[in-house]
Amino acid sequence: MNNVYAINKGVSKPIVFKGLKAQWIGWLAGGLLSLLLLFAVCYIAGAPVIACVVVVMLLGAGVFTGVSRGNKKYGEHGWMKQMAYRATPKQIKCDKLFQ
Repeated sequence: MNNVYAINKGVSKPIVFKGLKAQWIGWLAGGLLSLLLLFAVCYIAGAPVIACVVVVMLLGAGVFTGVSRGNKKYGEHGWMKQMAYRATPKQIKCDKLFQ
């Protein structure tokens, strides 16, 4: 019996979308969703549409540049490693060493 099985060779590789890796895709999606909600709130509040669009476009450019810079600087797991490094104590204090 000759069976042909497809082998998925990308099992352990990170998810990549347009150069963004892993959690950076989520950060970008969250930023864009928050901008959509901001536009809806401004529009419902009665702000001029042009002002809403300009503000959302400027903030969107900031979200894109911030996420792409973070992706380039920290990579796939580097941001989590940086947060873990900042959470570690700089020195160990021991008051009761010789008692």
